[in-house]
Amino acid sequence: MKRYVLLVALVAFLGLSAFTASGQLITTTLKITVLNDLGNPVDSVKVTLYASEKDYLESKNPVVPPAYTDAKGVVRFKNLEPRSYFVDAEKGDLSNAGGGVQTQKLDQRKANKVNIIIQ
Repeated sequence: MKRYVLLVALVAFLGLSAFTASGQLITTTLKITVLNDLGNPVDSVKVTLYASEKDYLESKNPVVPPAYTDAKGVVRFKNLEPRSYFVDAEKGDLSNAGGGVQTQKLDQRKANKVNIIIQ
């Protein structure tokens, strides 16, 4: 009986390991924190990701639908490709235009983090 339980546990562990290694369970994510020029988080900021500078400049073809920051100024995007993105963050007359708009290449199957300043 003990061997049977051990065998079932081993098969379950190997199955879960293969599932994780294929990237199905762990995805590439991006956590963006939007701050004002004083370093305080800003809520309700519309954040849009673009794959190219052209799309960013023309405000078309976002990679995923836009999302809004929470009360802590945070928005998360999941299931992204491990590449660089152009970020458009705006709330009223505040935006990140002219500042940091491009991320570094995201690390695959990691939780990537970026701070964006809007003025």
